[in-house]
Amino acid sequence: MDLKHILYVEDEPDIQAVAKIALEMVGGFTVKICASGEEALREAVAFAPDMILLDVMMPGMDGPSSLAGLRALPELATVPIAFMTAKVQPAEVAHLKSLGALDVIPKPFDPMTLATQVCAIWEKRNG
Repeated sequence: MDLKHILYVEDEPDIQAVAKIALEMVGGFTVKICASGEEALREAVAFAPDMILLDVMMPGMDGPSSLAGLRALPELATVPIAFMTAKVQPAEVAHLKSLGALDVIPKPFDPMTLATQVCAIWEKRNG
């Protein structure tokens, strides 16, 4: 299966815009942005993402809560999920991976390499 559809859950409009351009223009992906974990839970199944990128720090449902909620939906139980966060200390990364994330992409990310980072995580999962 090819990586085509990416759901990105991020509450910050500026970061949403940069990530969407980076993933669509540079990576050639179809990207759906959700501004909250609650919105992601409502819309993710219909979008049928191949991969989900989750911000960690969000008002309301944070990244880990969103991951748990998405994992509880049968259609999304096996969709690979990566966190995107500025908190990339080894202990924090290990904790996020222990929750079921494949990897953690540091923020701020480089728009020119974001698609490559996402593809590398995808390959690791399907390698």
